[in-house]
Amino acid sequence: MPKRSKRAGKEFIGMKNTLVRIGLLVLLLLALPFAALAAGAASRDVTFISTSDSHYNYGKGEGINARDLDTVRAMNALTDICWPDDLGGDRVKAPKGVLLLGDCINDGDMARDGVNVSEKQNEVLLEQLGLDGTDGLLKYPVFEAWGNHDGPPAGKDKNGFSFQAQLKERNKLRKEKGLIKDISESGMHYSWDWDDVHFVNLGIYVADKQREGIRYDPVWHNPQGALTFLKADLAKNVGDSGRPVVLMAHMGMDTDWWVKEDWADLYNAVNKYNIVAYIYGHSGTGVRNWSPDGKGKKWLMINDGQTESKFFVIQLKGNELRHGLRVKKFIPTKKKTADGKPIDVWNGEWLWQLTGKVAIK
Repeated sequence: MPKRSKRAGKEFIGMKNTLVRIGLLVLLLLALPFAALAAGAASRDVTFISTSDSHYNYGKGEGINARDLDTVRAMNALTDICWPDDLGGDRVKAPKGVLLLGDCINDGDMARDGVNVSEKQNEVLLEQLGLDGTDGLLKYPVFEAWGNHDGPPAGKDKNGFSFQAQLKERNKLRKEKGLIKDISESGMHYSWDWDDVHFVNLGIYVADKQREGIRYDPVWHNPQGALTFLKADLAKNVGDSGRPVVLMAHMGMDTDWWVKEDWADLYNAVNKYNIVAYIYGHSGTGVRNWSPDGKGKKWLMINDGQTESKFFVIQLKGNELRHGLRVKKFIPTKKKTADGKPIDVWNGEWLWQLTGKVAIK
């Protein structure tokens, strides 16, 4: 067997070292997303509030405005209280913002006795909630979706006021102020980041258009390309980073306003991402896990309650998400309504309910 020359030997050793360096570089590149994810989790500490169905009113039903105001004051005082003992007992940190997930006003396209009722209801919303935490009674920025009570798109209204048109303008202001990152082509959906967590507000529900055969008004309830925006947004802003994603809309997977085929389309389109919560309003209050067929990876579903009496506090810290519902404590009385229903009275206290914590990546 011929002997290898010194030059050939050196070339072989050099090639071997190069291959080793390339291999180490590949391993390093493969490890970078995991390192970045770990670093993000280490510095992650995001507290926020979520509520829905504020139904700001004007005239006969405006008693709800005072009850909403009770809740705004409780939100502002949130850092004066502690998490319940089963969730650690530490003081609640200042929220980064408040999600208001639809049915913001009660009558989306109404005029009465020469007064635009919808516009008056919106004025109460602006007075109480403002936009960025400096221009209303609320001390934190607010991020609203629209719901089935909030009326039609601009130009489709019959009385000269469109809440949806107002929302589009507020979204522009949010972006100018740096509160959000991207806005959909329709102007109605938007996304932003708090620490390494990506948030996407998807309007009334997450589809591109209403399916045929649905009996609800296709103008007021048009989702306006929400699913297309979501897919493009996650591809652009999250990619294969693995960082947490929080989705929100007015409706969840427990309503026939948004059908099972749409739910499956949403799940299949974005389940490859690290969806840590889907938050919604419309149908009451509760917490559960969900997937279209009840199998496979399940999403944490947080169903908000009405602003007049409750709101969720949610924190993503490190590799844990914890949540708790703040609710008014009502005391039974001997009084009854005209139709015989018992009258309960709020005693000024707030309680924790629906508390829990889950591991996240």
